[in-house]
Amino acid sequence: MTYARFEDLPVWKEAIRLCNGVYDMTESREWKGSRSLRDQIERAALSVSNNIAEGFERGTTNELLAFLYIARGSAGEVRSMLCFIEQRKAFANFKSQISNLKLMAESCSRQLRAWADHLQNSEIKGQRHLTEKSKQHYHAQKGAEEFEKKLLENLPLDHPMRKYKLGKEKSGR
Repeated sequence: MTYARFEDLPVWKEAIRLCNGVYDMTESREWKGSRSLRDQIERAALSVSNNIAEGFERGTTNELLAFLYIARGSAGEVRSMLCFIEQRKAFANFKSQISNLKLMAESCSRQLRAWADHLQNSEIKGQRHLTEKSKQHYHAQKGAEEFEKKLLENLPLDHPMRKYKLGKEKSGR
């Protein structure tokens, strides 16, 4: 699926949920943390969605990848601070909230990693580099791959072409 706006990305939406959850926790009357801890966890939480947005808007795959890894690092930073807070007696009443926030941060990390893995294996260099010719080539190649996949799926299991393709995949060619 292709997204035209970062606001439509599921990982950006999850990052916003994470940020809102962190702010809900730090803005509550029960918050017993220092101002510096509050500031650090709020900044890290907001950094996840901001870096996804900035990378998305940059226009090249390499820039997007760099920002996705920064966003992933920020999600890890949030999780680390939540682990710290979870061990402090003053935050015992936030146990459930902290657990939910840690799950959201992990979800962001997993989604960002999967997206980065996908981008690293992509031939597309980014929106800035797309020309009509490169788009046509990309779609033609994807169409041919899809056609071959469907063709192989419909062949009998003992068909020589199916065995040949399997042999090529195992040898890494």
